[in-house]
Amino acid sequence: MAMPRVVAFVLLLLSLLGIACDAQLSSTFYDQTCPTALTTIRTVIRQAVSQERRMAASLIRLHFHDCFVQGCDASILLDDTPSMIGEQNAAPNRNSARGYGVIHKAKTEVEKSCPGVVSCADILAVAARDASFSVGGPSWTVKLGRRDSTSASKTLAESELPHFQESLDRLISIFSNKGLSARDMVALSGSHTIGQAQCFLFRNRIHNQTNIDTGFASTRRRTCPTSGGDEKLAPLDLVTPNSFDNNYFKNLIQRKGLLETDQALFNGGSTDSIVTEYSRNPTAFKSDFATAMIKMGDIEPLTGLEGQIRNICGAVN
Repeated sequence: MAMPRVVAFVLLLLSLLGIACDAQLSSTFYDQTCPTALTTIRTVIRQAVSQERRMAASLIRLHFHDCFVQGCDASILLDDTPSMIGEQNAAPNRNSARGYGVIHKAKTEVEKSCPGVVSCADILAVAARDASFSVGGPSWTVKLGRRDSTSASKTLAESELPHFQESLDRLISIFSNKGLSARDMVALSGSHTIGQAQCFLFRNRIHNQTNIDTGFASTRRRTCPTSGGDEKLAPLDLVTPNSFDNNYFKNLIQRKGLLETDQALFNGGSTDSIVTEYSRNPTAFKSDFATAMIKMGDIEPLTGLEGQIRNICGAVN
């Protein structure tokens, strides 16, 4: 190989390595390659939430459950294959994670204008932001440029996502392992103000625990008996279940947290003061929620030459 060609090859190799090593997320990532991406995604999310208000919470949760397993790489969207058991049927996701169809629709619409450009991981991140804003929650600037994983892991999903009966110390540890503080954790938990939970997730709390308002427990028992009705839904915020506000934290102070992990945030522990602050200052809560969502979106993204841009979010190209 002639010397000039060798030099050119080495420079190209170094350039590619630089892309892989130094690539960073940027809010302007698609400005040139797909300028209509964000408006297209926003339209799909608004339509979905207008049809079903609960979908906003589901999309935020879907992004969260993606980022906590292998990083924000859209691995949660991958369907099972003969050689891979994915995350959708892991215990924390099975019959509870929702919004896959909405993300697939957003991807389909974006592909019409910009085929092979926008990652499913970025669509998840943007969808979570738009879902929050569509129900009165905060908005934030989403950093973009993630690429999609070519693998998923049921095992990791079951070991790294928090369980609904975790202790406060365990919750703090799980979030800390992902680079998120206790304050981030409490702020992110505030998205439960627009969420719902299945009966089997809170049955033990309403029937067996004592750190719960008796009237609240009695109300919830009417639709969640000691046996049966496992999939019956109840709002995590009984007061304003369709609005992104700070009533979730007011509920915790009144011992009306529906899940054990909800009430753990205000039960004589280190996060009591944060819950109290958010219950009194909705502006602080929404600001911290937006900050925490940005930090969560930074968890181990694939960038540069890593991963791929999946043409269909449920399958590897």
